[in-house]
Amino acid sequence: MMNDDSPDAFRNVSRKPGMQIWTINNMQLVPVPAQGFGNFFEGDCYIVLHKKGSGQSADIHYWIGNSSSQDEQGAAAIYVTQLDEYLGGSPVQHREVQGSESPRFRSYFKNVVLFYKKGGVASGFRHVDTNAYNVLRLLHVKGRKHVAATEVEVSWNSFNNGDIFLLDMGKAIVQWNGPQSNRREKLKAVLLAQDIRDRERGGRAQIGVVEGGNEEDSPELMKVMMAVLGQRTGQLKDAIPDDKPDQVQNASVRLYHVFENSGNLVVQEVATQPLTQDLLHSSDCYIVDQRGSSVMVWKGKQASKEERREALNRAVGYIKAKNYPSSTTVEVMTEGGESAMFKHLFKSWRDKGQTQGLGSTYSLGKIAKVDQVKFDVMELHARPELAAQQRMVDDASGDVKVWRIENLELAEVNPSTYGQFYGGDCYLVLYTYQRSNQQQYILYMWQGRHATKDEITACAYQAVNVDNKYNGAPVQVRVVMGKEPRHFLAIFKGKLIIFEGGTGRPGVVNPDPGARLFQVRGTDELNTKATEVLARASSLNTNDVFLLKTDKTCYLWYGKGCSGDERVMGRAMSDVLSRQDKQVVMEDQEPAEFWVALGGKAPYASDKRLQREEPPHSPRLFECSNQTGQFRMTEVDDFAQSDLDEEDVMLLDTWEEIFFWVGNLANQQETKEAWNSAQEYLRTHPAGRDPDTPIIFVKQGYEPPTFTGWFNAWDPHKWSPSVSVTLSPSSSFTPSSPAGGTVSPSAGGSGMYLDPQLLINKSPSELPQGVDPSQREEYLSDADFENLLGTTRPDFQRLPKWRQNDLKKKAGLF
Repeated sequence: MMNDDSPDAFRNVSRKPGMQIWTINNMQLVPVPAQGFGNFFEGDCYIVLHKKGSGQSADIHYWIGNSSSQDEQGAAAIYVTQLDEYLGGSPVQHREVQGSESPRFRSYFKNVVLFYKKGGVASGFRHVDTNAYNVLRLLHVKGRKHVAATEVEVSWNSFNNGDIFLLDMGKAIVQWNGPQSNRREKLKAVLLAQDIRDRERGGRAQIGVVEGGNEEDSPELMKVMMAVLGQRTGQLKDAIPDDKPDQVQNASVRLYHVFENSGNLVVQEVATQPLTQDLLHSSDCYIVDQRGSSVMVWKGKQASKEERREALNRAVGYIKAKNYPSSTTVEVMTEGGESAMFKHLFKSWRDKGQTQGLGSTYSLGKIAKVDQVKFDVMELHARPELAAQQRMVDDASGDVKVWRIENLELAEVNPSTYGQFYGGDCYLVLYTYQRSNQQQYILYMWQGRHATKDEITACAYQAVNVDNKYNGAPVQVRVVMGKEPRHFLAIFKGKLIIFEGGTGRPGVVNPDPGARLFQVRGTDELNTKATEVLARASSLNTNDVFLLKTDKTCYLWYGKGCSGDERVMGRAMSDVLSRQDKQVVMEDQEPAEFWVALGGKAPYASDKRLQREEPPHSPRLFECSNQTGQFRMTEVDDFAQSDLDEEDVMLLDTWEEIFFWVGNLANQQETKEAWNSAQEYLRTHPAGRDPDTPIIFVKQGYEPPTFTGWFNAWDPHKWSPSVSVTLSPSSSFTPSSPAGGTVSPSAGGSGMYLDPQLLINKSPSELPQGVDPSQREEYLSDADFENLLGTTRPDFQRLPKWRQNDLKKKAGLF
């Protein structure tokens, strides 16, 4: 029997931030030492506890090996529930199955390779002893964003052309790189080979690399492989696509109430998408099912102890009852500790203590509440996280240029009419501003509701032309009429007027619509716009200011729920709209001719609710792919700048806006499809998202602060182009006679790189003049850095100092 005294089992649980891992051995919890993190035996189950920071909630994962026993799996589930209770019931619990781990779980192992080893307690195999050389195994290394290694049959039949294979023979490890393998797989395989050498062989093993496309270049290593694997007959298998994407986005979401009735489990459907938060009651437990791609359990704070304790088992039982794959991801969370993924399934989500109304601000994480009205441009640049939260790259004081699409060509708009947009037109708005003494550009594509398909297509085509003219530097933003983002409002300084139809083209007379009614929303120059609405009494709203323009006069109607600031902006807007005399009309004191102009009195929205802001959902990052002809996404949890790979197309969803980030080496087809993919993402989003949400197209190296601010510690120089000069040993920089000139490391921005032979295994006196002996790696080109140290610069920076020094020692750079 398992030990029921849970506090005793958890006496080693640390309350500090970081990760702890246990394995289940004879139904008991056994701690895994830190040097074993990332290694998982297929015959075992593990419990992983991850705490982000003091005071923040934790995540508990239980990992199930493919050949673990039912008893072990049951024991792991019980321990998870006990650990959850021991930590006060606030952690999010996750069930992880080998090979189908969640993005959150994979994010803990970004700097190592997930290594699935044969063996474990249940299968009767002994765990491999360190420093044992009587080893023969073949490891299959695969993945794009998430690279994992699995033990496979030692045979040529296990190989394919798209992946990496490590033949581990104890005293020697041969890395075979498939001709179609990707750069990240190669780097991670080098790391894994070095890791096996150091962790399991005490540093005493030789590593060799064979390029599968050029095997003839490595005859000795091929002889070794043939001796073990035999002669190869026939062709190797074709490449298999990397990383099963997490899901084809699943618009089908169902909410079930789960409860017991006379000892029987009852699962009752409550609602389908889009879900709303008020469906969840604190006294109950619920299951949210994304058509089998994930199953989440929500435990109300007032639910009985028994119900909360049974939540995980019920989710597993539910998966079986539905005949879902056993690898289906499961998350269990308590009210108040919901995951970002869970909240994203709801139309709106409001956390406790969150303010609402016009004064509400976004106070995610450690970002202080900010007065939304005043923008200090220097602060926005100094704190990109503030720019991101406020969706403002600057204080909107830059230069504006506007074109209208006329006869499918660009026609400049007269600056005196800037800010006036007609629903029958399409416009390009180029905004130019300075950051760090450099010109930055945003190109807005505004699409009128009544513009023709040809005009919308021409607008996109002309945007490409303008983009090319500025060498691809502009950030492109699609703006649908009526869904203008905050910064777009700000650049027109309180003079943005949107006419429902017609055109602003010179010489075209728009039909006289008679009386026209405009709804004015905003409290200052940065957030105000006037939108034309149907000139009927039913269009009025007690919370707003309205302008009613007739051929004789212009009425300023003040609803009872509007503030003094809103009235001031309404007055300013009326001066832009009309030179006529203005007549102020207070709600409930309207003259008869006011109602006549609107076609008679009628009921309108008159509840004095506070205007609600969109709730601040946490941002989520996805890698995008349409290689299968279907738009697919793989989520990257706990994302950082280093997760943006130059071969990728990434989607950053901040709820109010969608960013598409395109790497310099991204697949052309995926880049071309990016706009369509973003619209598809919104259309199929389970929370019933607004399909007209602004979509922002960002190219690598031209990221605005509204994008970079969502990333912690963004490095603006990471992709700065630098000239790489490789100096060969025969140049003036020879070990014996350093040249008179000094050398700067690449980090210093000179872009001067040295041949590795000048740096490896050299005493300080033998180094070229000016080279800092403690920073030899800084003088390597990126390619040499990755080849020698087996990792990218950003990933290297994330490693602890001891691990960096360890890698440098092995590469002869210490």
